[in-house]
Amino acid sequence: MTKYAKKILEIVENSHSHMTAEQVFDALRQTYPKVVLATVYNNLNRLWEEERIRKISVEGMPDRYDRIKRHDHLVCKGCGKLLDVDLSDLTEQLQKQVGIPILAYDLKLVYLCDECKNKLQQKGT
Repeated sequence: MTKYAKKILEIVENSHSHMTAEQVFDALRQTYPKVVLATVYNNLNRLWEEERIRKISVEGMPDRYDRIKRHDHLVCKGCGKLLDVDLSDLTEQLQKQVGIPILAYDLKLVYLCDECKNKLQQKGT
């Protein structure tokens, strides 16, 4: 693993904020000021392919990266805010329903955060 990949992995694993590639880039430049954004994208993609990090895709938003530890997410439909939620592991139940072994799943629960609810209510009045 390259020095950049090691540091990027460390940044993602130590963050709980679901960083975008640009945010990872800004953090990496603190240690390696001459690094380029393409290096960050390439390493994030490689780490994701190697299942060392998770990629979270939400329509209309940039991809975000997260630690691999098993957890699910709440996603605000209005602003895209992403929060961790620890639900029980549903693998066994899902396997029974679909009748085949499941390698993994990525559960995203869509909701409206309080700020977005308030904005909608203010528009309605």
